[in-house]
Amino acid sequence: MVGIDEHLREVLARHRVDTGLFSPVRGVQPLIEPVIQTWGGPFIVDIRTSGSFAKGTAVHGGTDIDLFVSLTSTLTDTLQRISDTLFNAFLQAGYAPRRQNVSTGLTVNGWKVDVTPARRQDQYGNYHSLWSTKTGSWLQTNISEHIRVVSNSGRLDEIRLIKIWRNHFGIDWQSFYLELFVLDALRGARVGNVQENIVTVFRAITTSLANKRLVDPANTNNVVSNVLTADAKGAVIKSAQVALESPWNVVFQ
Repeated sequence: MVGIDEHLREVLARHRVDTGLFSPVRGVQPLIEPVIQTWGGPFIVDIRTSGSFAKGTAVHGGTDIDLFVSLTSTLTDTLQRISDTLFNAFLQAGYAPRRQNVSTGLTVNGWKVDVTPARRQDQYGNYHSLWSTKTGSWLQTNISEHIRVVSNSGRLDEIRLIKIWRNHFGIDWQSFYLELFVLDALRGARVGNVQENIVTVFRAITTSLANKRLVDPANTNNVVSNVLTADAKGAVIKSAQVALESPWNVVFQ
């Protein structure tokens, strides 16, 4: 009989996303970069990997790669126009772009890709402003800080397992919010004690997700926990309650 720890290791290995320099999904960037370069031209500072891919928390079933397009602070277009024109550029190039909260979603050769455009707030820092379609307003972000906070947390396995659970059961829970919640729930818990820590996270979901206020570490005005409605949080809580009462091989597949 396979033990719980061994089962969790097998699940993590099965859902692992290759983020190495020679990862096949990295081949997406040179395919779509000409569209981005034509759209942004001299205003593009750089195009880099971001999101779960860069943090080490990506799993199969979610976005395969996130690309962040940094634009110079001298660009005078509105943030909404930046978002809209990038979407239209992909549409005109023959892709079937999807409007998302702060990004444009694409499927390229079977890979799920999120492209997020943002304008630097000054010429030298990592703080950017981007457009949120959900709020109809702008947000401040610093993806370098997001990557640092999550990737250095020592909780990557727990985050990846909760994402695997989320994806398998079709739970609506935005990745960055999920990551911050796991980090908060495991504050003070022993690093590497994955089995016990997962139980701790599920219990925290049932007891505190409804009211826990979590903010963006790069922008305290951005309350990340507000991205889910009370009903959506209730659905996550119910799923966690079921998970706590279910066998491990049912919860994690």
